[in-house]
Amino acid sequence: MNETPDHNHAVRKIVLPSGRQIEIVTFSDGNVRQLNLCLHCGSDLVQPVAWSETGDGRWDLLLECPNCTRSESGTFSRLQVEQLEERLDEGLAAMLTDLQRLSQANMSSDVDRFVAALNADMILPEDF
Repeated sequence: MNETPDHNHAVRKIVLPSGRQIEIVTFSDGNVRQLNLCLHCGSDLVQPVAWSETGDGRWDLLLECPNCTRSESGTFSRLQVEQLEERLDEGLAAMLTDLQRLSQANMSSDVDRFVAALNADMILPEDF
């Protein structure tokens, strides 16, 4: 695949129901505003709070920054909305990974305390 150096690209991995993974590569000219970035404070956590399709492939969005609580509404291209969706998907994946790590750490700690209580004969039949 030929790629000119002045073009940006994004890769999105999709897992099919069969378990097979495919990659979708999209190219942009780099001049498209990233909707996940706050124009006021620079945070990359901007998220849509309301949206509707305009019918011509564009979207009316109400965006809000959780850091500075600024809101912005506007009509954005399908490409911008797809890029925002990709950033939101990446954020969700990162949160789920962190949740899994936290759950495993908590479970490990619970098991260690339970084993210590068993070894100290602190668990009695009436505890169950």
